[in-house]
Amino acid sequence: MKIIFKIVGAENPVLMSAAEQIFDAGGKRMRPALVFLVSRATSEIVGFKELTTEHRRLAEIIEMIHTASLIHDDVLDESDMRRGRETVHQVYGTRVAVLAGDFMFAQSSWYLANLENLEVIKLISQVIKDFASGEIKQASSLFDCDVELEEYLIKSYYKTASLIAASTKGAAIFSGVNSDVCEQMYQYGRNLGLCFQVVDDILDFTQSAEQLGKPAGSDLAKGILTAPVIFALEKEPKLRDMIESEFCEAGSLEEAIELVKTCGGIERAQDLAKEKADVAIRSLQCLPQSAFRLALQEMVKYNLERID
Repeated sequence: MKIIFKIVGAENPVLMSAAEQIFDAGGKRMRPALVFLVSRATSEIVGFKELTTEHRRLAEIIEMIHTASLIHDDVLDESDMRRGRETVHQVYGTRVAVLAGDFMFAQSSWYLANLENLEVIKLISQVIKDFASGEIKQASSLFDCDVELEEYLIKSYYKTASLIAASTKGAAIFSGVNSDVCEQMYQYGRNLGLCFQVVDDILDFTQSAEQLGKPAGSDLAKGILTAPVIFALEKEPKLRDMIESEFCEAGSLEEAIELVKTCGGIERAQDLAKEKADVAIRSLQCLPQSAFRLALQEMVKYNLERID
């Protein structure tokens, strides 16, 4: 974390404090862990024994971009809490939060350019564009009961899976493996990212506010229709009326959450998460057997265990 604070820059004390607010809230640090694991697993193919400087810097850049996206997400979603702590804009105001996110995107882009690998620069730059595309897609489909599963998956790719896929493919590129392996690592990250998002969307209905660090059913309350809701809408017409009325009647949000749970939405979303997990694990077959490949498999399984 000290290295990431160094990248933020000590000459910006307000931004440093804003970064500390979200970094100190914890988190799984999944993305840099994936960079290191894929780096190790693919390096074995070409006979490297140590991580390169580029691998390490990529992990730092990825975590910085992820953090910037969270700060902006919380502003756009008007979220008061993240991981049980007040969000950056709640503590420092929207102006500082937006500037902090912008600065982190810009600073990470500068460090990315200094890696001097055009393929990786294009890959990660596309992620930042995808974040904006995902937010636009989400904003344009609030309370829209006709949103299809494929649209949800595209939005989930833009907002979550794109960065994870870029993390895993970028790590493989810096290992110097062939394009087929790089593509398999991209597919691993993409499908793990989609699985991760579906699991998060399930937990929004099945966990308590204390476990989530934010109110349960918060996405539905804002009109964001996720996989469990999309599946539930196929079975329960009453749910459509509640959503399209934007939960204007007292108790209708709580009733809608209960309907999602009781009419199969959760179970079908679990099947979708498992489907994406299976594809992710199959993408690892190009790697030699090692502790690092096993850890990448376990990362997928651990994610699924969150909904068991």
